[in-house]
Amino acid sequence: MTAPVWMGQLVAAVSSVSAADLTRFPAPPDAEHRSAVLVLLGEQNGEPDVLLIERAHDMRSHAGQPAFPGGRVDPADVDAAATALREAEEETGLDPGGVDVVAVLPDLFIPPSGFVVTPVLGWWQRPTPVHAKDPAEVASVHRVPIAELADPKRRCQVRHPSGFVGPAFEVRGLLVWGFTGGLVDRLIHLGGWEQPWSPGSRLVPLPDDPDRP
Repeated sequence: MTAPVWMGQLVAAVSSVSAADLTRFPAPPDAEHRSAVLVLLGEQNGEPDVLLIERAHDMRSHAGQPAFPGGRVDPADVDAAATALREAEEETGLDPGGVDVVAVLPDLFIPPSGFVVTPVLGWWQRPTPVHAKDPAEVASVHRVPIAELADPKRRCQVRHPSGFVGPAFEVRGLLVWGFTGGLVDRLIHLGGWEQPWSPGSRLVPLPDDPDRP
């Protein structure tokens, strides 16, 4: 499948993106913990979508949170793209051979975990069926249309216990927030899919918030 025009526009947009455009936390050069995630965009019925996973609900960290497929760098991985593709295959069963890596974004730092994460942007030129291949790590797998994420009715904000307020999305029964929500927010903006909405119009409690209805 030939990459659609919108994919070329997105790749051109991310080519000049800096870490400061994506996060307020610069990555420390001596960080020991490194990982990579696959931001995999595909197309169904002529409409772009993105692959997201829901992490297992009994994990020690980030339990039940939506995320991009990905994980820790393995010593055998030649680069961040290799890490992202390997982890995505282990988590969702996708065929890495059907993915074209089109860009590697700047390293991003996640202070709570101390990890430096490298987002790898991919075009799913030959999609294969996906599922929760490893139930110990993944509860569910979703191809979420960009149109749903960009819909102002599905956009909201969450407040972390630290006081930080960030973008979030309510889609497919999931609340996409945190690192993943922030990156989805920038992806929608850079891809030209953003629709007018009022960021302060709706504040949604986090899933573990005792005040959540």
